[in-house]
Amino acid sequence: MKVLVAEDDRTSRILLGMMLRKWGYDPQVVEEGTEALEVLSAPGAPRLVLLDWIMPGMDGVDVCRALREQEDPSDPSYVVLLTGRNEKSSIVEGLEAGANDYVTKPYDNEELRARLQVGRRMLDLQEALVGARATLAHQARHDGLTGILNRRALLEELEASLASRGLLLALCDLDHFKRVNDTWGHQVGDEVLRACASRLGERRGEGVLFGRYWGEEFL
Repeated sequence: MKVLVAEDDRTSRILLGMMLRKWGYDPQVVEEGTEALEVLSAPGAPRLVLLDWIMPGMDGVDVCRALREQEDPSDPSYVVLLTGRNEKSSIVEGLEAGANDYVTKPYDNEELRARLQVGRRMLDLQEALVGARATLAHQARHDGLTGILNRRALLEELEASLASRGLLLALCDLDHFKRVNDTWGHQVGDEVLRACASRLGERRGEGVLFGRYWGEEFL
């Protein structure tokens, strides 16, 4: 897993990078806050973040606050602040800025490792949750047999289209489909529906919505 390390002290940066590689992480090391935010704003940025509190440019709290404003709140990074401050007010300030955790300097290496493992587990669970949510969202709008839009999604799209512009509608029905099911069985009938959906889908124009309206009817 990639880890962003933002630390202005050169010795600390080198030591952190060495430890992270030893623990099986892939560290990306920067020395000031503005650079850290640039890295975190780029596609494929590390999701696990170690921020020193005191840095030139932007400090760790400012970076954390800016990161939370720009990222997707449903899939956030996991941020650990490294700080020499141990006053309760400072800790509260960092957590309110969006940090998930903090480690007080001078930190114990095993404690830091354990807190990073917590962050890694949280990100893994979050990734699984996002994937499950995307799967459910797809299933809610797509027909389980053919994979094309279902009736509910079609009606939602139809309502939106009618509210904004004119449109052309085609409702297609497979003639004598009951005879297919009665003669060759429902499994063959399912294959016919899948094949029909595939062929109609291949021939539709760009931007044309297509789905299973009901039974053997396609819209």
